[in-house]
Amino acid sequence: MKTISIVTPCYNEEDNVEELYKQVKNVFENLPGYTYEHIFIDNASKDRTVAILKNIAHTDFNVKIIVNSRNFGHIRSPYHALLQAEGDAVILMVADLQDPPGMIKDFIEKWEEGYKVVLGVKTQSHESPAMFAIRKMYYNFINRVSEIELTKNNTGFGLYDKQIIQILREIDDPYPYFRGLISDIGFESYKIEYVQPVRKRGITKNNFYTLYDIAMLGITNHSKIPLRLAAMLGFLMSALSLLVGLAYLVAKLLFWNKFSLGTAPLISGLFLFSSVQLFFIGIIGEYIGSIHTQVLKRPLVIEKERINFSKESNIDSLE
Repeated sequence: MKTISIVTPCYNEEDNVEELYKQVKNVFENLPGYTYEHIFIDNASKDRTVAILKNIAHTDFNVKIIVNSRNFGHIRSPYHALLQAEGDAVILMVADLQDPPGMIKDFIEKWEEGYKVVLGVKTQSHESPAMFAIRKMYYNFINRVSEIELTKNNTGFGLYDKQIIQILREIDDPYPYFRGLISDIGFESYKIEYVQPVRKRGITKNNFYTLYDIAMLGITNHSKIPLRLAAMLGFLMSALSLLVGLAYLVAKLLFWNKFSLGTAPLISGLFLFSSVQLFFIGIIGEYIGSIHTQVLKRPLVIEKERINFSKESNIDSLE
């Protein structure tokens, strides 16, 4: 029998984890010929998420839990859990039920047809129309500047063959852009379209910083265009400044008494050049920060405890 690993990252999801567990279990009860493990990785939740998961794991040893020592962020924690999966295929699924568990069967069917990667692609979303539009603009932008073709409207929800997971282990990236790595590996993927449901319980953990972090990670990991754009724009603006300076010089020589330079062009030019410089210093800073993270080579997460990964952890963690 083949084993499917379901990986679910969670943080303060006490209202959703039990319902997700039940829906996933129900799916596999109607999938004869497959066993499964459901790995929950908790990012140091401050609510009852861990307590609820421990109660579930006490009676169902298909449920495995990793509890982080602190909140390691929305990028490192899910990736770490993926690398711990032991199934023949791994499905990444968020805890808020916006990734429909009913699609597990569809993913497995396409995987059995030979696809190493099967991705869920949002065609519509019941979330805020403004947020969906912003996400769509981001995907379009990142595809234009990226050196590889990234899958639009995919959040990572999908199935990945164990061969893909093994490749990810060998890459050993301390701060990975998961969606970009999947595209970079290059295996043909099958896309299954779906409509993303609205979050029914709890509040989203995404904010401006987390979305900005993902966006900049995607750009710095998979594109050099911003750096090259800075060099080209600097050259063009230098040439333009020289031309404007020569024009002012000629005008002053021809109309010495009538032509007055004034302070407005100087102030406008100063603010323009300063803002452009600050913008590209920020871009360069993002790349340097990415390099700094890679050089430090810190672990993805530090685990506080594991549950149901071995007999010893079952005894120590569930008592």
